[in-house]
Amino acid sequence: MNNINITLKTVLNALEDKKAEDIALIDIHEVSTIADYFVITNGTNTSQIQALADHVEEQLARSGVHPRSVEGYNAANWILMDYNDILVHVFDKESRGFYDLERMWRDGKVVDIRTMQ
Repeated sequence: MNNINITLKTVLNALEDKKAEDIALIDIHEVSTIADYFVITNGTNTSQIQALADHVEEQLARSGVHPRSVEGYNAANWILMDYNDILVHVFDKESRGFYDLERMWRDGKVVDIRTMQ
């Protein structure tokens, strides 16, 4: 298993640990140069959204992986965590529906997260 797959698995497990809702994984490497993967999920309230981001950051830090940047943490309606080849988007429900990244990036390939387990 290569490093990006290990990182993806860690992200997905961290989100599941904190009960993230509707986790989506989109492979965008063939349609964009900004990243290889988008991980998109949402939480139910500000505290959970921040806890999801915190847990992802903590779990990846254990293996020496640190975000290049984290944006939107204080407002917590859309937290963007940039891990170079992986962009993690943690939304509140309303913002996720409004921005609808899954539709915007529909040219990417949706990956069944069960294959990452």
